[in-house]
Amino acid sequence: MHCTKSISRKDVKSLVIHTASTTHSQLTEAELLDQGIEPNTIPLSIGIEDADDLISGLDTAFKAVK
Repeated sequence: MHCTKSISRKDVKSLVIHTASTTHSQLTEAELLDQGIEPNTIPLSIGIEDADDLISGLDTAFKAVK
């Protein structure tokens, strides 16, 4: 699995986005919170990659941030 910083969700690849610093960066902290977006909100959009590749990639990423 290969994830890159991006703001486009019009793709078949998996996507991990830090919403507050990309797609909603123009909003104030209060506006973000009003929309249910906390500073640590990171949505995951699953693409069409092989499930085992996705699981392995996420496992690697989670281990890296522990």
